[in-house]
Amino acid sequence: MKEFIITEAQTEKAVLVGLITPEQNEQKVKEYLDELAFLADTAGVEAVKRFTQRMEKPNSVTFVGMGKLAEIKEYVVENEIGLVIFDDELSAKQLRNIEKELDVKILDRTNLILDIFARRAQTAHAKTQVELAQYRYMLPRLTRLWTHLERQRGGVGMRGPGETQLETDRRIILDKISRLKRELVEIDRQKSVQRKNRGKMVRVALVGYTNVGKSTLMNLLSKSEVFAENKLFATLDTTVRKVIIDNLPFLLSDTVGFIRKLPTELVESFKSTLDEVREADLLLHVVDISHPSFEEQIEVVNRTLAEIDDTEKPMILLFNKVDAFSFVPKEEDDLTPRTRENISLEELKSTWMNKLGDDCIFLSAKEKINIDALKSLLYERVKRIHVSRFPYNDFLFQKYDDL
Repeated sequence: MKEFIITEAQTEKAVLVGLITPEQNEQKVKEYLDELAFLADTAGVEAVKRFTQRMEKPNSVTFVGMGKLAEIKEYVVENEIGLVIFDDELSAKQLRNIEKELDVKILDRTNLILDIFARRAQTAHAKTQVELAQYRYMLPRLTRLWTHLERQRGGVGMRGPGETQLETDRRIILDKISRLKRELVEIDRQKSVQRKNRGKMVRVALVGYTNVGKSTLMNLLSKSEVFAENKLFATLDTTVRKVIIDNLPFLLSDTVGFIRKLPTELVESFKSTLDEVREADLLLHVVDISHPSFEEQIEVVNRTLAEIDDTEKPMILLFNKVDAFSFVPKEEDDLTPRTRENISLEELKSTWMNKLGDDCIFLSAKEKINIDALKSLLYERVKRIHVSRFPYNDFLFQKYDDL
């Protein structure tokens, strides 16, 4: 009798590829590839090797040079790697040529993010948005799917079927895109009714880069159980909870996190999810101050917010994860410029952050550091908005505050 041994499925291994260009130096590329490795880990892939190349701009045919591509191929073959992930979006032409040369599965940053979104989507709304983004991404790359027909095109009368099939697929995808758009319009209409039914309550929205602790903060303030995990894009669906601080109620929403090079398809598809941001009275911009590039992350979020809604809203910067902040003090004879790695939190607070005044607060949602101060600040800001909306309640607030 044969003995069957059940083994766990092996984790898929991948190599990562990035470019050092005049727009992004070696240090930036390292940070970007760190983030790409985190994205890969979120998708269940282990990044085992990184390749970088210094170029003025990406090669329009193979993204990297042919010599670097040959180096990648040698490593992939020797180590039996089945996946190569590029840190930028690849054109259909680049994808086709790279796959032909390496003969393994190729993903770009956009495709990887779309895959993670597809895995994480829970509600019909999020699933529809992800599917729409996937079809939008796929449409200009359809020719890549039909490279197996190239051998037929040389024969008499064989050009038509491939081209006909390509056009058929294009029409099918365009029809699906139209259907998904209609579905989103209907879902958005239903959600709009739900928002109107909430009445005139003050709305506060948590925004920020992915994996900065928004969901943890949401759970802390609303005493709810929103899914929170040390993964990128742990939250896709907007969650709204009623929060009460000192008898003052307001609505708090947790939104999908932003990221560098967020695919255009996703920005477009998820604009409806971010209606909570558009309709918010106050934004709480959560920042991971322990991250080496937190200032760049702030810029990424602000740019994305400007794409979604160009109206200025009151905003408080919440510098989270102060418990994880670390630095290496400079030696006295070290004359190199100060960097994020060798400046203390107190010194950092005295820089541009000092000008923010009450528009920022330093805390740790995980360790519950300075949460009471956050609640007090939230109470004051929400009360200010509430009183401006309902002036007749001002007397009640004054009477309550005097107690």
